[in-house]
Formats: sequence, structure tokens, C-alpha cells
Amino acid sequence: MTVPRIKKIPLRMCVGCQEMKPKKELIRVVRTSQESVEIDPTGKRSGRGAYLCPQEECLKKAVKARRLEKALQRPIAQEIIDTLLREMKS
Repeated sequence: MTVPRIKKIPLRMCVGCQEMKPKKELIRVVRTSQESVEIDPTGKRSGRGAYLCPQEECLKKAVKARRLEKALQRPIAQEIIDTLLREMKS
């Protein structure tokens, strides 16, 4: 008799609220090899990534404490923060 395998759910930490959540629930922000910072809807693009909950308050916490900048090792432009806010509202 074989025991069914339990599939592990990958967890990532939100840089805003600092909680571990399933990767699929989070938004990935990636710093690409061209040094640009973009939103990664697939979660598979190459580059240094940081994860955020889809709530505005998590983004605001991450920006205020500069945790998003530290995670990506790059200053974050205001337009990228505005794009993230727009995506969270929709």
C-alpha cells in the first residue's frame, strides 16, 4: 500500500507585514539583469525578487521601512510604487 504524497506549498515572506504566506497569494517584484524594477505576474522571471501581499497597507509599510529597497538592493522609483498600488486596487 502506497501513502499519497503531500505536496509542499512554497512559502515566501511579505516584505511589508513580514508574514510567511503561500507564494501564489503574493505579488512578486523583480530586479532584472538590466537593473530595472518590474512587477512579475508569472513569478518565474529571472532576477532578484521580493514578495508583497496584495494589500495597500503592506506596500506602504514596505516602502516606509525601506524593506522593498533593501530586498531588491536598489532604490525604487515612485512610478513603480504607483503601478503596484494600481495593480492592488484592481
